[in-house]
Amino acid sequence: MIYTVTFNPSLDYVVQADQLIPGEINRTTSEHIYPGGKGNNVSVILSNLGLKSKALGFKAGFTGDVLEKMLEEFGCETDFIPLKEGNSRINVKINAGTETEINGQGPVITEEAIQALYEKLDKLEEGDVLILAGSIPNTLPEDIYERILERLSGKEIRFVVDATKDLLLKVMKYHPFLIKPNNHELGEMFNVELERKEDIIIYAKKLQALGAQHVLVSMAGDGAILVTKDGKVYETMPPKGKVVNSVGAGDSMVAGFITGYLNTKDMEKAFRLGVAAGSASAFCSWLATRDEIVALLGEPAEVYHI
Repeated sequence: MIYTVTFNPSLDYVVQADQLIPGEINRTTSEHIYPGGKGNNVSVILSNLGLKSKALGFKAGFTGDVLEKMLEEFGCETDFIPLKEGNSRINVKINAGTETEINGQGPVITEEAIQALYEKLDKLEEGDVLILAGSIPNTLPEDIYERILERLSGKEIRFVVDATKDLLLKVMKYHPFLIKPNNHELGEMFNVELERKEDIIIYAKKLQALGAQHVLVSMAGDGAILVTKDGKVYETMPPKGKVVNSVGAGDSMVAGFITGYLNTKDMEKAFRLGVAAGSASAFCSWLATRDEIVALLGEPAEVYHI
């Protein structure tokens, strides 16, 4: 089973506008509401590609109920822990030529709720995949990623971590199956600017030396690089298309990669499906459908069983 964890899920209010002028009344040209949060995005794409996952995390108030219902409508299993106070946050994503985001703070997560999450995670078994993605709200311990991986270490669970800087560096000792920094995040971890692909590969291998098994580096319009546990390096440019919305593209890449790997056990196929999924989501207003991903795959989809 695949499990995703989103510590601070949201309802995403995504709007298009011709322009955004501070201090003025701005009119939208289109608007949509979607379930949000990086782990939830991964679950939706997994569902679109035919894989079941269970979305874990916390929910609060009427927005939390709506969020959970919407995820279920997208084919995701959910097992959120209800919080007694507050509401799950609403994030506003505005595309008016440039992308602007206003992210809510979210509800207070109690120690009781944290313990309830640990108890759910304790039920994971050998062969399961656990995907931890995104930032940590200030009401949670800063080392919660470490606490979770330490708690589950030794159970032969594949850990996938998509986080930034210290959050990522501190879990390397638990040998995550896959990590997915972008090139800027990779540079920040080592306080360097990475402009050449050769340098990105060097620093991806440094993360492997710290404990990561496979390192997938996204580079937006410059494509992606995968450095595998056995030392192979794959790189590709993204498919051509117009970027409409970058929110969720990285999460889609993670979901596509995991789908490709679990279906084929082939790293190159997993990499290509990951890139196709990430690009497809970038080219549409929200997360890509199966057909939109397959259209960018560039070869018969049957080899991926999607």
